[in-house]
Amino acid sequence: MRTAALSVGFIPLVDAAPLIVAQEMGFAAQEGIALDLKRAPSWSSLRDMLSFGQVDAAHMLSTVPVAVAMGLGGGGTPLAAVSVMSVNGNVVGVNRTLEERLRALGFTFDFTDARAAGQALFEVSDRPLRVGVPFPFSMHAELVFYWLASLGSVADGQIEIRTVPPPLMAEAIEAGEIDAFCVGEPWGSRSVEKGVGALLLPGTAIWNFAPEKVLAVRQDWAETEQSLLFRLIRSVWRAGRWLAEADSTLLASELLSKPAYLDLPPELIERALTGRLTINASGEERHTPQFVEFARGAANFPWRSQAEWIGHQMALRTGHDPSTARQAAAQVYRTDLFRAALKDTSADLPGASSKIEGALDGDTAVASAAGRVILCRDRFFDGRVFEPTG
Repeated sequence: MRTAALSVGFIPLVDAAPLIVAQEMGFAAQEGIALDLKRAPSWSSLRDMLSFGQVDAAHMLSTVPVAVAMGLGGGGTPLAAVSVMSVNGNVVGVNRTLEERLRALGFTFDFTDARAAGQALFEVSDRPLRVGVPFPFSMHAELVFYWLASLGSVADGQIEIRTVPPPLMAEAIEAGEIDAFCVGEPWGSRSVEKGVGALLLPGTAIWNFAPEKVLAVRQDWAETEQSLLFRLIRSVWRAGRWLAEADSTLLASELLSKPAYLDLPPELIERALTGRLTINASGEERHTPQFVEFARGAANFPWRSQAEWIGHQMALRTGHDPSTARQAAAQVYRTDLFRAALKDTSADLPGASSKIEGALDGDTAVASAAGRVILCRDRFFDGRVFEPTG
């Protein structure tokens, strides 16, 4: 098989690991492709690189293809999410002043109770809370809005969302430009290492199984280059399965730490891969199982119900019609292409393409061809569920 080169954009984050591992560990080569990985400085620039054909595919926020379909945030070229690259992986953090006030209040940073954390945060804030997120239409922003709106704080005008590229989050909190943040690792941990921030919650405390990054391509490219696309999907899927093995953590941390990728100490990267996070300058640790997930629980499956949830949340805060947004969102998560790409592999995929989001309180078997698909706990912190239309 002749090797075909594919240009793929990424942001330096731990959850870019499936693409990096696919190239570095030979999973891409097994499919007869070579990935030319191009590091982008921000999500808006990466979206534009993909939209204008400067890259063939991209490590992308799970929300961006939905936002584009809704006409939000620019980037008019229709995009497709052909697989989910990672689930979870975000942290909510605060500056040192808020950390000290929270501790004086008696808050223990237990990393599990999002309701208590949100209530305590607003109790110690003496002005609207400036929260840094990597992109206005991101899972970070949707989680923050969902979390704080459930506590009544968004309607009261108590938060301001500010956009900060992930690698600059620690600098923004150090400079006093933001009071808190929601960002993917390792950039939350970097604020702890710099002594300017403390970690308040993992994203899993808000939604146990939130789709974080997707493998995105242009819709037209997906239709005209299906052979290349399927090879790319399979290589990333195999990389995700390798990353899910505990024995892979050390080597994965070393690979991601290379200057061309994250350019950070492997020890910092390893925290996210193991879920053992140092939360403050004093060295306190918290362990979050499935802090970031690359394979288990059908993590790679592009559920249309997850896309609908994203569209629904965006519609609520932008004034769009929720029904129209949900319909548009469901069309860009391409379960059909994912199924076709993995048809001749050992993958056992869910029989349905949508599910009730937030309904699973523990590992649950679902219908599939071979009967081996186990979905993981996917609860929202407030106990609500989301029923898709399809």
